[in-house]
Amino acid sequence: MKITQFLFLLVIVASAISCKQRTEAEKIVDAAIEAHGGDTYEQVKIDFDFRNIHYTIFKSPTAYEYIREFTDSTGTVRDVLNNTGFTRTVNGVKIDTLTEERIGAFSRSVNSVAYFAFLPYGLNDPAAVKTLVGETEIKGEKYDLIRVTFKAEGGGDHYEDEFLYWFGKEDHLMDYMAYLYFTDGGGVRLREVSGVQEVGGIRFQNYLNYKPADKDTPLDRMQELFEAGSLEKLSEINLENIRVEALPKN
Repeated sequence: MKITQFLFLLVIVASAISCKQRTEAEKIVDAAIEAHGGDTYEQVKIDFDFRNIHYTIFKSPTAYEYIREFTDSTGTVRDVLNNTGFTRTVNGVKIDTLTEERIGAFSRSVNSVAYFAFLPYGLNDPAAVKTLVGETEIKGEKYDLIRVTFKAEGGGDHYEDEFLYWFGKEDHLMDYMAYLYFTDGGGVRLREVSGVQEVGGIRFQNYLNYKPADKDTPLDRMQELFEAGSLEKLSEINLENIRVEALPKN
């Protein structure tokens, strides 16, 4: 083999290795996903109740389907959000009169519940941009603090939202998260894990949901305000009646 050919092959190999390298932030998220459920997330159907609404969540590396079912004054409502779009049926009849605005609102609502229930799975979405902020400490525990933003392309309707995640340095578990959002007037929130359920190989977490007095508080101040006891408890995020069904891989 000529020296030029050998050097060319070295460049190709080095380039391939470089492409496969993970940043430190990506490695931390990888470890967190593994600690919370790992490969179990990749082909699974999950059922749970949240605030008197029943959810069925299916995810795979290439497809998803989120269903919520509840009863109101109109009857039995079934919302379905998947790769092809959103549909609503009432008492088994498809509703074709929904405006784009209502479709968007319903879709965001369903997607939000599914997103938070599956965390930290989803943080390796191609649109997610992860940055290691640094090491920090809360209540005597050390954490890796990761900032997540989203690219406009593939980042969904909420791509401008910004998130912070606190992953334990020893156990890689996500004990806290905070986020900045812009819908419905915008604001910031911080969630603290309040309970854990291990079902079907996946770690599901309940949260206490906090808000600051000023909705325009910078996201980066939320830890400081939390530790100072300056945040108001807004609500509790509790998943109930969780069931996990592993699906055969294609």
